[in-house]
Amino acid sequence: MALDAPWRRDPAATRRIGTTLALLALMWPLLVWCEFRPWELLDERSLRATWRFGAQFLTPRVDAEFLAMLAADTWRTVAMATVGLAMAWVIAVPLALLATARLSVSSLTGRMATMPAALRWTVRTVLVVLRSVPELVWALMLVRVLGLGPGAGVLAIALSYGGMLGKVYAEILESADATPTQALLRGGAGRLQALLFGTLPGCADELISYTVYRWECAIRSSVVLGFVGAGGLGQQLDNATKMFAGGEVATILLVFIALVALADRISAWLRPGRAAGQGAEPHQMPGRPPTRVGLWVLLAALLALTTASFVSLPVRWGDLLCAEALAQMGRFVAEFFPPLMTPAFLVRVGEGALETLAMSALGSVLAAVAGLGVALLASRPEGPVRWLSRLLLNALRSVPELVWAAVLLVSAGLGPMPGTLALALHTTGVLGRLMAEALENAPPQTAQALRWAGASRWQVFAYATLPQAAPQLLSYTLYRWENNIRAAAVLGVVGAGGLGQMLSVHLSLFQMRETCTVLIAMLALVMLVDACSYAARRKLNR
Repeated sequence: MALDAPWRRDPAATRRIGTTLALLALMWPLLVWCEFRPWELLDERSLRATWRFGAQFLTPRVDAEFLAMLAADTWRTVAMATVGLAMAWVIAVPLALLATARLSVSSLTGRMATMPAALRWTVRTVLVVLRSVPELVWALMLVRVLGLGPGAGVLAIALSYGGMLGKVYAEILESADATPTQALLRGGAGRLQALLFGTLPGCADELISYTVYRWECAIRSSVVLGFVGAGGLGQQLDNATKMFAGGEVATILLVFIALVALADRISAWLRPGRAAGQGAEPHQMPGRPPTRVGLWVLLAALLALTTASFVSLPVRWGDLLCAEALAQMGRFVAEFFPPLMTPAFLVRVGEGALETLAMSALGSVLAAVAGLGVALLASRPEGPVRWLSRLLLNALRSVPELVWAAVLLVSAGLGPMPGTLALALHTTGVLGRLMAEALENAPPQTAQALRWAGASRWQVFAYATLPQAAPQLLSYTLYRWENNIRAAAVLGVVGAGGLGQMLSVHLSLFQMRETCTVLIAMLALVMLVDACSYAARRKLNR
């Protein structure tokens, strides 16, 4: 009777059990599509390959020649991220201004003129397309035109991040106080004057915060771009993994984790405040408002870093914009059309899309469960358990999904399972940190009342802390699903299945019409998941 009493007192017990059973039923097709058979990792051949590769991790390569090469590649990685973000900013700013209705004189009447509205819709569509195509896909195509090297990686970051920055810049400008801007426009001021003296002063902190945060993300991206020949740490890691050089892989991963951790700390220190725009990421950390002197020092440091990055990268910038290069790029783009739409090929693309969707969904679900478990430890009072849990979360999230997939392929082999596990590992680190903060920030009154009534620690968590934090936890999980669908779409580049593997195969065979069809499917899938997740998050946050 004692065991049944809590269930009788819980009016939502039936709904909880029904929801749990429904989720378990949905998990079955995901497990089938992802070929999720983790017991195969315990196969004798898998264990032998894992042991042979993993044993070398205990002796990382630390000779002077190798470390000097890694130092040069580390700088190239940072330089690619910096130059790529600078070019993305050049793309994003004019597009964001065109996409912002508040800066239009015709918006004062409440009825938008036809031409500005059409132009604004076109610009927003361009931004959606730019940001929906992952930077690795841009790099994979640009390498075919520009050849191996950092040029393709820089342009890939510029295109993808230009769409991201432009979209968020426009949303931040739209959400700013409209009164100063409208007063200037009514007084006869131009669009640029209204921006500089009306809109910008109220949202400059958010714009700077999001830009610096994106620089931190660009460093992670520049590592991943090395897997398609863009240079830097990613290319060294790809070569070492293919050679089964576990010692070199261990050293590169340690350097990479240190680089990401350093970029994370610098980014958190530089960000002047919380980016609270509609499109801002939920895990940005608050900062402090900069002083006037500190702002000028920050701008000088960024200018010096950007200049040094431009100068040091082995890229012939003039060759990228010359008439011959543009003509070659035009011929390359023309080869994609018309896309191949035969029924047999569309069925294959549909199967790849389902596999990609299943990888992202299952990876997100596994990460949500594991992340919540680690978050319970990470949200404990100060002590070694809390410190070790947070260290584990930081290590998991510092390694990108593609890097995890490349390492897991050694033991799991080709297919969607290593991709799913890679998504789960990286996302566990991200969600675990977010969930720990959400659990710590839950209102304590209900939990304290249950403690005074004699409830156990787990009853307090199940009936007080978890229900209060559940909307935020679900919102974070849905947000990460948006990111994971992009990641799952490119994991196939290293053989982890889905649309990414189809894209890599058809590009390598120069089958451009097939590649175009796969790109359209990838774009449609990313946009569909984005829309569904965004709608669900808005409903949760009402």
